[in-house]
Amino acid sequence: MSGDQYGPYGTRDQDGWSHSYVVPPMPSAPPPGPADPWRAIGVGLLNLSGLGLGYALVRKPLLTLLCWVATGILLFTVLPADPDGVSGTTLVVYGLFLVLTAVHGALVGLRNRLVWPAQSPIAIALGVLLLGVPVVGSLLYESARDEATEQMLLDRLDTADDLVRKASGESFSTTQSEYRRALSAYDDLSTDHPDSRAAEKVPDRLKTFYTTVGAPYEKQEYCDAIAPLEYLRTVPQTLSKKDVGSLATWPDDRLATSLYECASGTLASGTGDWTDHFRDLLNEFPDSEQAAKVEPDVRTAVDKAVKAVGGDDPCNAVQQLESLSLQVKGLPGEKAGVDKALADDAARADRSASTGVYTCGVSQYEDGEFADAVTSMNDFVKANKKHKNAPRAKKIAIAAEIAQEVPAAGKKLPTTRTGGSITVTVKNDSPDEVQVLYTGPVTGTFTLKGCGGCTSYDWSRTLDPNFKPCSGGKKYPQRTITLPVGTTYFLHKPKGGTSSSPASDTAKLQSGYIYTECAYVTTGLGINS
Repeated sequence: MSGDQYGPYGTRDQDGWSHSYVVPPMPSAPPPGPADPWRAIGVGLLNLSGLGLGYALVRKPLLTLLCWVATGILLFTVLPADPDGVSGTTLVVYGLFLVLTAVHGALVGLRNRLVWPAQSPIAIALGVLLLGVPVVGSLLYESARDEATEQMLLDRLDTADDLVRKASGESFSTTQSEYRRALSAYDDLSTDHPDSRAAEKVPDRLKTFYTTVGAPYEKQEYCDAIAPLEYLRTVPQTLSKKDVGSLATWPDDRLATSLYECASGTLASGTGDWTDHFRDLLNEFPDSEQAAKVEPDVRTAVDKAVKAVGGDDPCNAVQQLESLSLQVKGLPGEKAGVDKALADDAARADRSASTGVYTCGVSQYEDGEFADAVTSMNDFVKANKKHKNAPRAKKIAIAAEIAQEVPAAGKKLPTTRTGGSITVTVKNDSPDEVQVLYTGPVTGTFTLKGCGGCTSYDWSRTLDPNFKPCSGGKKYPQRTITLPVGTTYFLHKPKGGTSSSPASDTAKLQSGYIYTECAYVTTGLGINS
């Protein structure tokens, strides 16, 4: 055989000698080269991107995978973007990890050749370029975080809007807390996040807020509108002037109208207290058209009550006048310039109430309310001593007092007539001072002093047919009066704090007779009269 023959482990030469040798294995990676600091810098920079490219270019797949896992965990943790951002601990840990991979990568790349690129300056340039990846990622994350914050603020705005919508149509007293919460949310958005999209929508939302809270006014429910409109006037104290704008004065005229309409209606119907609303109107809006209507309404109410004194229920009219007088006196008319006119209205109500008591007393007498009639007539006389009706009022008071004991005495109103043709002598056979009241064709009263030597009679003695008081020959205190023919009712009323009860007598007086009345006291069996 000519030529050299090669086998897997040796060769045979021309002389037939066999030579064997061992083939060395192929290396798994290029042999370490000389130290290259530029290459180390390039690998370190490539690792700072968080993608582990430096490890990949020096054939370190496990370390490359480690970088991917770490970066994946970071992305899983921070995405989707949250308004609160990434926690400081997370950023510190990941930052330390990047620094470690950069340092370690630099050490590895110092003597390990790159798969690509062959030249270190290109690796450095690529590393610097890839540093933009975390920078761009940070910017994109911040943008996403800003959007998340905007959405969160818009959600808060929607929540506040829902509060307003749910409270719409409900009583303000039960929904006021919801309105306050909504307003607080609007204020927070405007104050704490003035540049947000949600804050830009706050002025429009406030318009809806105002119209919703003030809805009772649009329905002409004026009394119900007062509280929410008063609340709306406080809103500028909470929110900025920029947000409120022209809404600051939106409630004013509506509130003035509501105060007037509510108070005016209540005053006209006489069904409630109207003074607080008129007082607020005169104090808060003294120059308004509504305030100018207050005094004419009060004057009309006084006129109506004065006229009612002559109607079917004079006593109620008197009470209304008395109440009107007190209420009108409490109105602050100075700012509106109606203080004098209101004072005149109150004075007229006072005068009419005072004189109307007489008409009330007559009505009470005619209705058989004799005790009330006594009080009314005595009050009238006390306040109107020179009034033309004062003399008759005294007579009516006397007759009403007698009628409390003898109802028949109150069938007719007494007149101011005096005197008569029949003589009646009234004597006092008791130790007590006695007031004698009488009514009939003539009404009057007088007082007899107590009898010094007289005592009370046992009640059993009065049952004796022969019992005759005022017949003991004593000098009894007495008084003689003249009365017309007809029935006269007498009432003997002990005075001076005695416990004796009044006694009554009915006398049918006829011409040609002389009559004697005797007052005496009986005791026994618990009776003292």
